[in-house]
Amino acid sequence: MPVPAALPAVFSLTAVGVWGASDFLGGLGVRRANTFLFTSVVHVSGMLLTAAVALAIHSPLPGAGSLRWALAAGSFGGVALALFYRALATGQMGLVAPVAAVLGAALPTLVTAFAEGFPGTRHLLGFLLAGIGVWLISRSEPAIFDDTPSAETSPASNSISPANGIPAAKNNSARPKGLGLAVLAGCGFAGFYLCIHRAGAGSALWLAVYSRLASLATMLFILSVTRQFRALPRAVFGIAIAAGILDISGSIVFVRAAQLGRLDSAVVLSSLYPAVTVILARIFLHEHFSRARTIGMLAALAAVPMIAA
Repeated sequence: MPVPAALPAVFSLTAVGVWGASDFLGGLGVRRANTFLFTSVVHVSGMLLTAAVALAIHSPLPGAGSLRWALAAGSFGGVALALFYRALATGQMGLVAPVAAVLGAALPTLVTAFAEGFPGTRHLLGFLLAGIGVWLISRSEPAIFDDTPSAETSPASNSISPANGIPAAKNNSARPKGLGLAVLAGCGFAGFYLCIHRAGAGSALWLAVYSRLASLATMLFILSVTRQFRALPRAVFGIAIAAGILDISGSIVFVRAAQLGRLDSAVVLSSLYPAVTVILARIFLHEHFSRARTIGMLAALAAVPMIAA
């Protein structure tokens, strides 16, 4: 049965919505909890729910080769997540987040271009607009008024973050920190996309479950090494469960988008999820929309029909 041309784009845009909402909840949760512990609960909740659904509807288990690729994807994703949060802790978010996001989208696009042929001119322009949109939306911006003491005078400049157990970033560094880790994290995200695509056309539910299993193992390893096991507050635990359900739902629809269409289109469209996080922050946290982020969201919106065509 032929697949409607717009269906892969619909799945990718669905991933944008649920991943953006998941990141918003995750941003709220990690303010009061260890990042890796919170992420472990996210993986457990999503994995258990999806496994229960797969068993309830008797979804067929993919072959051993597909499951191995799913585990590899989860391993890349878990390591990338650890490196990404470490980069955020040691560097500037405005440099770290765009570098990781753009690399995560660009590398699979290049691989797909060599493997399946270069897309049309309209698609390439759409990719360009989407990349600009991702950069403008996800980058942090300096505050207009800043009364925070400098790192040289503030006694907390070298303090340990109580939520993460990681040294806080200095604000007076002449050379940006964390960019090397951001590059590695972006490569790890790209590895996740490429491996989950190689998993083939098996059940998206089981592929998501197995990828989360590998990611969870990675998080538990990090926690065992850093010895940061501790109970989460009840409210944060609830946020982690909700974030996990949304996160794995995004992975499922992304897998379907990659299975039904080109990997590069699925990756670039799905990488627009920061727009949803920004909108939710504006609604619930009353964050201000800067001109750059407004332009980024408009660029992302214009890119959608160009990539989906």
